[in-house]
Amino acid sequence: MRGVRLVVRGPWPVVLLALVLASCSEKPKPLPVFNTVPDFVLTAQTGHEFRKQFLDGKIWVADFIFTTCPGPCPRMTAQMRQIGAEVKDLPQVDLVSFTVDPKTDTPAVLSEYAGRFKAETDRWHFLTGPQETLHLMMRSAFMLGDVNGALTHSTRFVLVDAHSRVRGYYETTDPEALKRLVADIRRLARGNS
Repeated sequence: MRGVRLVVRGPWPVVLLALVLASCSEKPKPLPVFNTVPDFVLTAQTGHEFRKQFLDGKIWVADFIFTTCPGPCPRMTAQMRQIGAEVKDLPQVDLVSFTVDPKTDTPAVLSEYAGRFKAETDRWHFLTGPQETLHLMMRSAFMLGDVNGALTHSTRFVLVDAHSRVRGYYETTDPEALKRLVADIRRLARGNS
C-alpha cells in the first residue's frame, strides 16, 4: 500500500506555521491591579516605627490576624511562614501581618507571637497601631473588611508588587491558591507583571 503525500501550495503553510508559533510563545495575561496601598505609619513587633516606604521596591504578601485567635490565624501564620520559606531565594520579597486587635497585640505580644512561629523578622513584619489606621488599611487599601473591635477578618493573603499595587487575593483554605501565590510572587520577581 502506498502512502499518501499531501502537497500544499501557496502562502498557507507559512501562515499556519506563524499561527502555531505565536500561540506557543503567547505571554500570560498580566496580573490585575486592584488598588494601590497608601502611605502608612504603624509600629512593628520591635517597637520601632514602620512606614510603608520600608516596603517600597519590594514585593510583599499581607494578611490580617490577631494573636489570641482560636480559629484560622495560627493556620494562616504557619502558611505565611511556608510561603516565606518557598521564596527565601528572593531577597526582594517581604511578608507583612497586620493585627486586627491592636488593644491586645502590642509590639511585645507580636514579638512573642513571631517567635512562636519562628518568623524570620528581618523579612516578616508584624504590625500594630491605631485602630483607625488598621481599619483604613484593611477597608480602603486591601478591601478586606473592617477593623472595628469585632475581631473578624478575611482569611485571604494579598499580593502587593514593588510599586505598592495590590495584584492578587489568595484564599488560605485553598492549597491551589497558595501555589498560585508563590508562582505569582516569582512571576513579579522576574518582572513579568
